[in-house]
Amino acid sequence: MILVVMAAGLGSRFGGIKQMTGVGPNGEFIIDYSVYDAIQAGFKKVVFVIRRDIYDDFRNTIGKRIENKIDVEYVFQDINDIPEGYSVPSDRVKPWGTGHAVLSARKVVDDNFIVINADDFYGRDSFIKIFSYLKNVDKNSKNYCMVSYKLVNTMSKYGSVSRGICNVIDGNLVDINERTNIIYKDGKLVYIEDGEHLIDDGALVSVNFWGFTPSMFEDAYRYFVDFFKENIDLTKKEFYLPTIVKNSISEGIASVKVLESDCKFSGMTYKEDREELSNYICGLVDLGVYPTNLWD
Repeated sequence: MILVVMAAGLGSRFGGIKQMTGVGPNGEFIIDYSVYDAIQAGFKKVVFVIRRDIYDDFRNTIGKRIENKIDVEYVFQDINDIPEGYSVPSDRVKPWGTGHAVLSARKVVDDNFIVINADDFYGRDSFIKIFSYLKNVDKNSKNYCMVSYKLVNTMSKYGSVSRGICNVIDGNLVDINERTNIIYKDGKLVYIEDGEHLIDDGALVSVNFWGFTPSMFEDAYRYFVDFFKENIDLTKKEFYLPTIVKNSISEGIASVKVLESDCKFSGMTYKEDREELSNYICGLVDLGVYPTNLWD
């Protein structure tokens, strides 16, 4: 089974891979812990989706220290990798979003796989749960899955966040409603969109932790073609991974099992989140969940 890590945006968000912020006791990055947890869960291969221009920094900073621990492959998210018959707008400066990032891996992924963000901390149990589910799924099927978290376990103390609120029936995902500006107010969670709306702190949310079979690529590419057909101004529009999932569900061609995690999730939305996550990880090191020197 394969771990696909969307990392093409790291260079722009962190000012270069070498400037990524360490969260472990020896400067380990979040991505280190994700790969480590995936290995512990049973994954045998990781595919990093990156930009071509950050390859050297990425491999020297992250890749080389894990290449003797797990099979590693690199693929490039290329702005010019688009459907035949279309062209890239002259003022387009970045690739086409998370859906496009996953499509970038289509030529090297031939087994069931999961997709995560490079700069989010998901927790060991989440990897174990999704591996246990996917290992029993026929890779020719369209029985997908996702790891969901309770909203309260994904919040920041330092400001608002955006989350996809999951509509789940009989353990399967029915829809995702994107909510922006979710924040604590007077001890309760609200989202602010045309006023304030209370939201259950136990609501299940999506944070881009998906499990797929390789059969998803055919449908994803079809939706990518539709993306180009439907959008007139392609200067800034993005093709999102949740769009692929929602379209597959609405067409009735795929099911998505929702696997609930009790882990802490951290996206380091604010700089203050880094210190809190670092303290949390150091606590896990003290408990023996992680070694002090992760890759020694």
